[in-house]
Amino acid sequence: MIRVVIVDDQTLVRHGIANLLGMSDKVEVVGEAGDGESALYLIPQVSPDVVLMDIRMPGLSGLDVLRKLRASDDNTPPVILLTTFEDQDTLQQAIRLGAKGYLLKDVTLDNLLASLELVMAGQSVFDNRINHRTDDVSAASRSQASLGDAYDLTAREVNILELMSEGASNKEIAFRLDLKMGTVKNYVSSVLLKLGVRDRTQAVIKIKEEGWF
Repeated sequence: MIRVVIVDDQTLVRHGIANLLGMSDKVEVVGEAGDGESALYLIPQVSPDVVLMDIRMPGLSGLDVLRKLRASDDNTPPVILLTTFEDQDTLQQAIRLGAKGYLLKDVTLDNLLASLELVMAGQSVFDNRINHRTDDVSAASRSQASLGDAYDLTAREVNILELMSEGASNKEIAFRLDLKMGTVKNYVSSVLLKLGVRDRTQAVIKIKEEGWF
């Protein structure tokens, strides 16, 4: 059971998310807060597994709350930020502050539940409709281009390989990249063939030993 706190200044939105999550037997909503100050008080009290939090709120924004949580406690629960805006600058700040997810509010229930599970498994989830390049991501992209050249990998195959190196399963990769499972399996097979290895474990060991990720 994933214990969730929901933080949103709009009561209808907050209750709507809570009611949707209540339809799943995998999630328990253990608290709701209507503003940033209330969230800072509530979260330590109920110790949720994941916090779903709006970004734009009166007073303390979601980013402000995330910043204060990180400053006050090393055991801050993972935070998924929710927004109606595709704002690259805000996303960059969220990444720097350690947000584990950044989703648009029109996310489907299935994808929201999958996001909670991925974050609980140590993964990060970002809506793939948002361009979330930061300086660090851009630098990584240049490195990935070199990796692609070294093994004749396509950009998508490099993407798949990076997620494999993070321990993502085929199901997780399919969700993160919005692909079908069969398509992911085909990509994985192609990556293994081009790297000259038998399985995923050997592929990850090889690229890490060569210093790619």
